[in-house]
Amino acid sequence: MAEPLDEGPFFHGTKADLRVGDLLMPGFRSNYRPEVTMNHIYFTSRLDGAGLAAEIIPGEAPPRVYEVEPTGPFEDDPNVTDKKFPGNPTRSFRSAAPLRIVAERDDWTRLTPETLAWWRHRLTEMRDESAEIIN
Repeated sequence: MAEPLDEGPFFHGTKADLRVGDLLMPGFRSNYRPEVTMNHIYFTSRLDGAGLAAEIIPGEAPPRVYEVEPTGPFEDDPNVTDKKFPGNPTRSFRSAAPLRIVAERDDWTRLTPETLAWWRHRLTEMRDESAEIIN
């Protein structure tokens, strides 16, 4: 596992209503491919990237962004790093260890309804294309 070059702060986007001190754990179904149980928990050092993830997740609950701290080792997210983008411009990471919630953030940029519809359509297309998740 290569050492990520980012020191944070780190963020996780979700629709879950969590509290400071809660742990985000791997082992749940993917938000984007529910037939896949995830071996890792994903996060980013881009606040608006976490906001994007929170908004495009299926479900009616409000999107939330949490500042998190990894409790164990982590690596660059192989689903985007070099596979889709050279390097790690999305500053996305994953860990098999839990993430601890340190704060809820509300200072991220919300998507316009048109942009949200585009992203949701794109996710449907990716599912239809059988886009692989490196788990």
